[in-house]
Amino acid sequence: MKKRSKAYKENVKLIDSSKKYAIDESIEVIQKFQSAKFDETVEFTVKLGIDTKHSDQQIRGTLILPHGIGKTVKVVVIAKGEKVAEAEAAGADICGSEEIVEKIKGGWVDFDVLITTPDMMKSVGVLGKVLGKRGLMPSPKTGTITFDIKKAVEEFRKGKIEYRADKYGIVHMPVGKKSFVKDKLKDNILAIYDILLKVKPSSAKGLYVRGLYLASTMSPGVELDAVSMK
Repeated sequence: MKKRSKAYKENVKLIDSSKKYAIDESIEVIQKFQSAKFDETVEFTVKLGIDTKHSDQQIRGTLILPHGIGKTVKVVVIAKGEKVAEAEAAGADICGSEEIVEKIKGGWVDFDVLITTPDMMKSVGVLGKVLGKRGLMPSPKTGTITFDIKKAVEEFRKGKIEYRADKYGIVHMPVGKKSFVKDKLKDNILAIYDILLKVKPSSAKGLYVRGLYLASTMSPGVELDAVSMK
C-alpha cells in the first residue's frame, strides 16, 4: 500500500466524501489544500461510458485551453529540407531528421510534443514502442502529422494540448497550476468538458459522463457534480 504524507492525510479531512462538489467549490477546496514545495498542476479527470475496444468509441483530439496550463511546452519536429527551417522559424525547440529518430530509438523522450511531416512517417513509425506508451506518437487526429509545420508548432507553443481516453474510458487532463485564479481554472475545466460532450460517440450506450474529479499533483481527488458544469 502506498504510504501517504502527513499533508495528504490532512487534506483528505477537508473533503466530504458523501457529496459531489459544484465546480467553483471544488476548485476552492483544492486551493485550500496544504501545498507541496512547488506549484502543483491541477488535473481534471473524466470517466466516460465508452468501450474503447471499438474503434468508433476511441476518443482523441486536441484543443487550446483559454488560459494554457502554466507550462512551457517543449516541441520537437522531425522533418527534412525546408520544413526543418520552417520549424526553427516557428519556434520549435529541437528540429531535425533521421538523427532525432535515432536519438529517440535510444530512449530519449525529453519533450512534450513530437510533430512530423507525412513523408517522415516511414522512419517515425518504428518509434511506436518508445512513444506509444507515453502518448507521444504523432497522429493526424492531433495535428502532429502535417506539412503545415509552422501552424502546428505555433499552436502547441500557445498551449494546444491533447485529450485522449485510456483503455478504461478515462480522460486525464492538466487544467493549469494551483496558483491560477479560480476563474482561469474554471474556464479551462469547462473547455475540456464541453469538447468531450461534443465528441461523444454516437454508438456509446447508457450514461456517457460517469464521473468527474479534480485533484492537484500531491492531493486527494474531489468529485464534481455534473449539474454544476452547465
